[in-house]
Amino acid sequence: MKKKYINILLGDMEVNRDLKLLLTIGGLYALAIFLSNTFVNIYLWKQSNDYVSIAVYNMFVYILQPITFIIGGKMAKKVDRVLVLRLGVSALAIFFLTVLFVGEKAATYNMLLGSLLGIGYGLYWLAFNVLTFEITEPETRDFFNGFLGLMQSFGGMVGPVLAGYIIAQWDNSQGYTVIFTISFLLFIGAVTCSFFIKRRSAEGKFYFVRILKERKNNKDWSRILYAHILQGLREGIFVFVISIWVFIATGSELALGTFNLVFSGCSFLCYYLATRFVKPHMRKRSILFGGITLFLAIFIIIFKLNYTILLLYGAIIGIAYPLFTVPYVSLTYDVIGKSWKAKEMRIEYIVVREMFLNIGRVSSIIIFLISIQFAAPETIIPIVLLVLGCGHFLVYFLIKDIALPFSSENEMSNVKEDIMSHENR
Repeated sequence: MKKKYINILLGDMEVNRDLKLLLTIGGLYALAIFLSNTFVNIYLWKQSNDYVSIAVYNMFVYILQPITFIIGGKMAKKVDRVLVLRLGVSALAIFFLTVLFVGEKAATYNMLLGSLLGIGYGLYWLAFNVLTFEITEPETRDFFNGFLGLMQSFGGMVGPVLAGYIIAQWDNSQGYTVIFTISFLLFIGAVTCSFFIKRRSAEGKFYFVRILKERKNNKDWSRILYAHILQGLREGIFVFVISIWVFIATGSELALGTFNLVFSGCSFLCYYLATRFVKPHMRKRSILFGGITLFLAIFIIIFKLNYTILLLYGAIIGIAYPLFTVPYVSLTYDVIGKSWKAKEMRIEYIVVREMFLNIGRVSSIIIFLISIQFAAPETIIPIVLLVLGCGHFLVYFLIKDIALPFSSENEMSNVKEDIMSHENR
């Protein structure tokens, strides 16, 4: 029965031990983040009732994240990148402990908190993305990204609802203390798992500028980088604006948890379906359909806003995100995998990609901050959401000319050799 269950879940695919451990770490991280970080914006909002304070907090997250990526990239060239992963998880734990320490003055320290979270994100995701590239094969990438999405969706279902329930049952301060403490323990579990992953050290210099300039020689690399800017334009403000809108509409953390339950429940199902059925030759169509759906969903919330409409919006984007994300992430890694000196420069490629993604995110927040200076938030925010929300849809027009990585099963099995051959160019 166990073997049959695994076959149903994974199909005929074989996965190695390190891949399973990396998925476990990703799952623990997702649960910890969804349990606590979903409510940090609300925690700050309840103290300040100010969009600017929340936006600045998120902007510092996105500023420090790519800076830390560059620093972490240099470290990963000199030390074991699993150690970088542990440092990232530790920084995230320090972030939540700091939130607990400053307590009701958290909004006053929004820049500090955003910086700490950005550092944690930067170290964690640098190491996690590099390990993903190294541990997965081209034929297992769609599975890995999809299954990771499944666990993230599960964390998104369980974490916010559990946190909302805890906050509702206790005094607000006590409730937040409990959920931040649970997140800390989950991060400890993730660190423990990292000790069982095979050490993966790298040698050589950190050629960040060289890979940044490689977009002039590699059109596919250039296309995927500018696509990440467009992706970041939506991600920059939607995360905190929608959460605040749900809280304003209901005044309840539990209602926000329920919103995330609906969103993540739909994502959970669709990540599984996307993992099993979105094959390499279908990636571009899936990205287009997911991007269009994400854009059209905005029209549901910009004209009339209530909790029911927000739940409908959550369900729709929960369906659309996996259709966009699973093939998009896989396509990104395949572009990297077939680029110049991909194996030797894999860390630099990941760092440059992250920099472009956060350029989009920071630009999004700057546009948001400027916009709310010239008009009332309730008037200007829907317009900003509509303009910036087209980012995922526009991604398709940049990636549509990227060559699909595999034209046959035999070519799929030879991608590793292709990567190795780039070292001799």
